[in-house]
Amino acid sequence: MRLCLLPALAALFLGNAFAAETTNTVAPEITLELRDYATMPITGKLDGTGQIMGLLARANFMREEPVAAKKRVFINDLNGPLYILDKQSGKFTTYLDFNGRDGRPGLFHRLPWESGFANGFVCFTFDPDYAHNGKFYTIHLEDPEVAASALPDSANFPGLKPGYEVTPAIQTPGPTVREAVVIEWTDTDISNTTFEGTAREIMRLRLNTQIHPMGDLMFNPTARPGSPDWRVMYIACGDSGSGESKNLEMRSNPQRLDTMVGKILRIIPDLSVRKGSSTVSDNGRYRIPDDNPFVAKKPAGVRGEIWAYGIRNPARLTWDVDPLNPKDSHLIANVIGLNTWETAIFIHKGANYGYSLREGNEELLVATNKTGPLPADDKIPVRLNATETDGTVVPVYPIIQYPHLKGGGDAISSGYVYRGKAIPALRGKYIFGDISTGGVWYADYKEMLAADAGKAKRPVAMHPMRIRWGKSSETSEIYSSMSPITELVYHARGGKAKGLPGFGAVAGGGRSDIHFWADSEGELYVISKSDGMIRKVVSASVAKSATSK
Repeated sequence: MRLCLLPALAALFLGNAFAAETTNTVAPEITLELRDYATMPITGKLDGTGQIMGLLARANFMREEPVAAKKRVFINDLNGPLYILDKQSGKFTTYLDFNGRDGRPGLFHRLPWESGFANGFVCFTFDPDYAHNGKFYTIHLEDPEVAASALPDSANFPGLKPGYEVTPAIQTPGPTVREAVVIEWTDTDISNTTFEGTAREIMRLRLNTQIHPMGDLMFNPTARPGSPDWRVMYIACGDSGSGESKNLEMRSNPQRLDTMVGKILRIIPDLSVRKGSSTVSDNGRYRIPDDNPFVAKKPAGVRGEIWAYGIRNPARLTWDVDPLNPKDSHLIANVIGLNTWETAIFIHKGANYGYSLREGNEELLVATNKTGPLPADDKIPVRLNATETDGTVVPVYPIIQYPHLKGGGDAISSGYVYRGKAIPALRGKYIFGDISTGGVWYADYKEMLAADAGKAKRPVAMHPMRIRWGKSSETSEIYSSMSPITELVYHARGGKAKGLPGFGAVAGGGRSDIHFWADSEGELYVISKSDGMIRKVVSASVAKSATSK
């Protein structure tokens, strides 16, 4: 049996005045059992070359089709494809392909995909009324310096009707090299596996660098027709690397309310929705709700689209809903950090999360990009633009954080509160991982809610989980993380790198590159880019173990 346990996290946090207290507590020691669920088509390189392209399949998001039958799952690959996975047959069908770069057969000739962990076709989500209107939304990136049209090329997707129009790019302070593009797609026949319909560009946003783009978009799952949040979209927009820059022109971008990077945005993509309680955007393609927190400040140049701000790279959003009390719902962002902390935060209307003046629950020092103790007067200015401010605010601090040290990781993965019925041992636990190391942890969700309600500067305790994996329970082995599992399968599928492809300082080389996903029943899956696999969490075993001091 293979067993290599993660070091106790409490030991890592010594010396941080606001670390989670884990002494004198008893936490269940949980082992997740995984089974292979689906094998992704390989879109990367088997020869082991390239930090990005060596990942076998860069599956980034899974979304269950929101129709009554729930027989299909859609999955996007950053390298370009949007697949339909038939749950019964296990068959993948390419529904769309965004990669038309350098003669490839996809839609967009400007797609940058071979550099940057979040480049290419980033994300998609379904409209809440998809079953009736066939609408879904995507985020992809474009390189405006490429000498090619920004219009989609439908040569290999003849079902795409003409009429697409490129919108003026929304400017971002400082030099820019990329554009994030949000598109509304309307499929007129959602019963088959081909796209037949229209595409409408919603937004085009200039980005400072190749990193931290728009990373996720979603709708409030509790909203119903007639409610203020019905068909209102939340977009997680990274800071595009501006907050760590030595270029002071752009370093304050996550704090500036006149720019959209480093923010959670809230818009209405359908112009026919909430006409009486919103205004049309400057580009005429979406609406801005009147109940967004900074709409009243718009005469000062503030972007009315902003819902929350001061966030480095909110690469994943999840909306947790208590099935017994749907009104008890919470939007959670997992935020990839700079040099010190990986964090998870609850998103609140109008809140400032501190970046680039804070990282985690510490001050971020401009000269070194390292962190130090918070100042005695823990307030930061509300920055309207490059020169004007409007009072001060106390930042909102993370509920979960872990360091860039052994036993921690390099980049926080997605996380979910377990809401399924199949594994009672996981109920009430928020389960998340680290992208590079493949480490997996859980936190008590009640503790997270209590800490958020108290606006504490001290994150909650997190507990390492073990992984049992194999072709059957009888032949399975126990691992301390996902990393050795993904490395075994990477090589079994023909990968030629000595270890895993990619890089990570704490991971010590290659990246397991994992993310969690939960289906409509609340059951959990693990996606891994390094080996191009999707695995389902099928059970969990629990043993009581005193947490290390």
